[in-house]
Amino acid sequence: MLFGRAKKNPIKIADKGVVEWKYTTCGYCSTGCSIEVGVNEDGVAVSSRGIGGAHVNQGKLCLKGIFEHELFKSSGRGSHPMVRAKRFLPWHAVSWDEALDKVSGEIKRIQSTYGRDAFAIVSTGQIMTEEFYTLGKLARGVIGTNNYDGNTTLCMSSAVSGYKRSFGSDGPPGCYDDFSHTECLMAFGSNLPEQHPVIYWRLKTALEQRKFPVIVVDPRVTMFAQMADVHLAIQPGTDVVLLNAMAHVILKEGLHDQAYIDAHCSDFETFRALVEQYDPDTAAPICGIDADTIRNVARTYAKAGAAMSIWTMGINQSTHGSDGVVGINNLNLITGNIGKPGGTSLSITGQSNAMGTREWSSASGLPGYRALEKEKDREEIAKYWNIDPEFLPKKRGLFQTDIFPAIETGQIKGLWIVATNPMTSMANTSRIRKILEKLDFLVVQDAYQDVETTQYADVYLPAAIWAEKEGCFTNTERRVNLTRNAQTPYAESKPDLWIFTQLAKRFEQAKNMKWPEKAEGVFDELRELSKGRFLDYSGMSYDKIEQNRGIQWPCNAETAPDGSPRLYVDGVFNHEDGRAKLIPLPFVDNNERPDGEFPFWLNTGRVVEHFHTRTRTGKIGNLNKFSPTPYMEINPDAGARLGIRHGEYVRVTSRRGDAVVMAQFTQRVPPNMVFIPFHFHDCVNRLTLGLLDPHSRQPAYKQSACRVERIEEQSAAARRNHDARAF
Repeated sequence: MLFGRAKKNPIKIADKGVVEWKYTTCGYCSTGCSIEVGVNEDGVAVSSRGIGGAHVNQGKLCLKGIFEHELFKSSGRGSHPMVRAKRFLPWHAVSWDEALDKVSGEIKRIQSTYGRDAFAIVSTGQIMTEEFYTLGKLARGVIGTNNYDGNTTLCMSSAVSGYKRSFGSDGPPGCYDDFSHTECLMAFGSNLPEQHPVIYWRLKTALEQRKFPVIVVDPRVTMFAQMADVHLAIQPGTDVVLLNAMAHVILKEGLHDQAYIDAHCSDFETFRALVEQYDPDTAAPICGIDADTIRNVARTYAKAGAAMSIWTMGINQSTHGSDGVVGINNLNLITGNIGKPGGTSLSITGQSNAMGTREWSSASGLPGYRALEKEKDREEIAKYWNIDPEFLPKKRGLFQTDIFPAIETGQIKGLWIVATNPMTSMANTSRIRKILEKLDFLVVQDAYQDVETTQYADVYLPAAIWAEKEGCFTNTERRVNLTRNAQTPYAESKPDLWIFTQLAKRFEQAKNMKWPEKAEGVFDELRELSKGRFLDYSGMSYDKIEQNRGIQWPCNAETAPDGSPRLYVDGVFNHEDGRAKLIPLPFVDNNERPDGEFPFWLNTGRVVEHFHTRTRTGKIGNLNKFSPTPYMEINPDAGARLGIRHGEYVRVTSRRGDAVVMAQFTQRVPPNMVFIPFHFHDCVNRLTLGLLDPHSRQPAYKQSACRVERIEEQSAAARRNHDARAF
């Protein structure tokens, strides 16, 4: 096929020899794009393309999705199970039986010596829902540890906590189609063009058809902020103050929806009394936004016929993350913007299947949004799994961010890490390194043997990636979508579902339980366990999901085949009284703040070319070449004061450690702030403090203090950076 001029410099797209296209869902972020992977006559994946009829992406893909088929042949893949006699000694390839016998034997040894909870499991937001469910069955119903969590605590725990506090249940209430109906959009700590490009395209398409105001709240002048009608350059960590001040204006000026509040909300008077203290003139010097601007934004939002809020990590990754989510929910409740087209509180999820782990992994409770604290829920699951209800714990155990300190104190002796890389993703890297060294036993299960955490492992289990297996993901808007197997697993790697079921067979407790070996059989269990519940899957099947290009839960006989685009349409919430809670939010400033020794705010976030710890994108040439090295955005005025030039290497130091990065001058950050992408090993999380939100236990990656110093020997700095990238 030719594009451009027919006779001069035509562009020819190479024929890659695709003989069949396999249906999948993108395995990167939570957007949930439908993809087809093209395989050649040898069964090798050679191309990726978006699906035009898909609800989510309508044929579009971002840079990562376009090259996703290259993951199958990317470097660093694990080919065989590996064990070693002692940590840091050479690895030895072994059979799967030998590796799984070793893992099960060590779990039993640790638990018999130190107790069931002395062995912990940390999972991910990257594997299939069916695999999450099976891992949860293994962790809760067989191994029996209560110290089991997922790395979604690092990105979405505050959203989960905030939804539960306000509405009585997790579950984003809105959908992407709300962009087409809203009359005002307010985005908090969200840089859609780089974090979720296809969702941003959906927004831009809606704006082309019907103009409405876009308000972006972000301390940095992101790409999103540059296109907004209003940019609120907020002081880091003060979102609750802004939200309270907006609510103050709305209530004082009578712009709230009193009829909706009376019919569907509780605790209004207590909430009103709190926000009376946050008039804009008082709030302005705290959050750094002009008082009249706060009034203008509050009026714009409240007067819109339908208004929606979105947010990502700028809200969640804070010591006030859960409160920030609740504050957004409060704003939408008092204006009647829940459960209607264009009116919603929509958290934009980070990982491809973070919703799947929230729904089915049993990490924070039991399958299908059941709670460990509820006797009825424990009995229901125990009966379905054919185990004694007393085997299940009666409350949730440690979050991921509390599991690591528990290793430090000796409470936890063994750890199983599944498809996550805490040596890069956790705050205060030097502390995490020392913690991992203290473990009696560490097993890492990952598609890539070269992840940084594996250097501390005693056993490595090679897992299949993405479309080397089959199963479902749930995206940001609760749309369950399907990945069909496009290629056989690499070398001796195995699907996570296979690994979980084979390990289960090595425990006596599992022998009276059902362990479907095919993903579709596991999905049938999900359908049964969800029937009649808030997140009903009963109207779905693999074939229906593929035909519909994804289905939004709840989906039962009445709402099939399309499912339900919005929650709480009837105004009935999941608290016992059926009402949403308006929760007063006093602001407590407990962040680490810049001072004379560390004068800069340290902000962190994504860039469009990379995903999380670069385990995958760092190996794809057309992604890595655009962002190959750690860098720091710094204001030119700040750089000039420090004697730094654009493109030079600098040392960034915090109270935790230091990192060497390349300085990039830009007006996108104010003079008292620097921004560093979080993707690079041995870089930003050497610096971050990661104080925890009291409700969600999510780290505050975005509120730390640092200083910046010029490095005299630039060539040595460049070598250090190169060596870190090559690890």
